[in-house]
Amino acid sequence: METLLWGVFPYIVATIFIGGHLYRYQKDQMGWTTKSSELLEKRRLRVGSLLFHWGLMVVFGGHVMGLLIPIGVYESLGVSEHTYHLMAIIFGLPAGIATIIGVALLTYRRFSVKRLRATSTPSDWVTLILLLLVIGTGLLATTFNVDSHGFDYRTTIAPWLRGLFIFRVDPSLMATVPIWFKIHIFMTFVLYSAWPFTRLVHAFSFPIHYLSRSYVIYKRKADVR
Repeated sequence: METLLWGVFPYIVATIFIGGHLYRYQKDQMGWTTKSSELLEKRRLRVGSLLFHWGLMVVFGGHVMGLLIPIGVYESLGVSEHTYHLMAIIFGLPAGIATIIGVALLTYRRFSVKRLRATSTPSDWVTLILLLLVIGTGLLATTFNVDSHGFDYRTTIAPWLRGLFIFRVDPSLMATVPIWFKIHIFMTFVLYSAWPFTRLVHAFSFPIHYLSRSYVIYKRKADVR
């Protein structure tokens, strides 16, 4: 089971994630959008969206620093395990709380506004539920690991994850990982599997051409005469 969950399942998810995006881009470019509902309700959307997106950026940055950067780099810089753990708690917990509050507000908004509820699709609800589960389990894992002498994921989860990218995965590294971290990782993989078939695809819609396009020049009516 350990080999299946942490050695095989991640590559199945990666295949669905990459293949799903390629397929959707080829077959459903008109549906490659956030399906903005701003016209139906704006006030709650503004608050929820800001909390979610800004919180998520901090959380993502923390994951990159903790999982992709080897522990040896921090040791060479003189950053102790206690200092790193303290920084992760100080910045990670508030960011995670802001993120889950944002998703909760967006979920409540979609449920409470009749026009939004009527226009919501099953994928909208699946997306919100999965986001709540992923962020919620991540917060629980972090909260249970508040003790400075707690579990150090940089010596287990981090090398396991980096091994996935170079096709040298070692499922045995996950054997001693606490259950809440495992649930969080598993739910994240489930979210990645659903990602290509939801509005989350808009995360890859970078308007790169805006950087090179000509400026739009506006002139007053008096200047044209």
